Amino acid sequence: MQFACNAHTICDSELKPLGTGLYPVISIINHSCLPNSVLLFEGRTSVVRAVQHIPKGAEGHYGDIQESAILEGYRCKDNKCDGFLLRDSGMELPMTRDSYVNNVDVLRAKKRLLRWNHLMKVEDWSEALAYCRLTIPVYQKTSLPFPVGVYPGFHPSLGLQYYTCGKLEWLLGETDDAVKSLTKAVDILRITHGTSTPFMKDLFRRLEEARAEAFISGV
Repeated sequence: MQFACNAHTICDSELKPLGTGLYPVISIINHSCLPNSVLLFEGRTSVVRAVQHIPKGAEGHYGDIQESAILEGYRCKDNKCDGFLLRDSGMELPMTRDSYVNNVDVLRAKKRLLRWNHLMKVEDWSEALAYCRLTIPVYQKTSLPFPVGVYPGFHPSLGLQYYTCGKLEWLLGETDDAVKSLTKAVDILRITHGTSTPFMKDLFRRLEEARAEAFISGV
């Protein structure tokens, strides 16, 4: 069977795809690449959770012009400026040195992610941790020039990356760093995943064990 539209990829708590399903109510929600909510699955049940305050009557997106400006990199680089350049305004953006640097950052970020995925597959944990740390800024909205790092602060991908770093740090004996990473993971994922799922209960347990181990080693 093929789905032409409105189908959702069902993922586990770590966003690994498990299958495809139809969710009619979820399908009619307006969506965005810069969302104020996230869609996750608890078994076959789909759950939409807000990751920031949503005013009454507001929709689940950031705004078409602002979203395109941020994702495509033509927002003013001054963070205090709310101005945007519109595609149909007749204005052309020159290939400045900053634009070139931004493009280099995009390519560098992609290479880091590809390299990290490869190292995880071959179980080179030490190198995987080094690259996992390098990928964190890729997932953070404000850490790199646009259009890199477009996820909001509370996004499951960012939380899961901290979670992976924490597991690797703990495995390699860097317990203090593991506590910091797992704490950041909990701060994000308790918003996106809730607190009652088996995955989150396991994460809470891991964090408490890492804290206990760090305390013992520090005594």
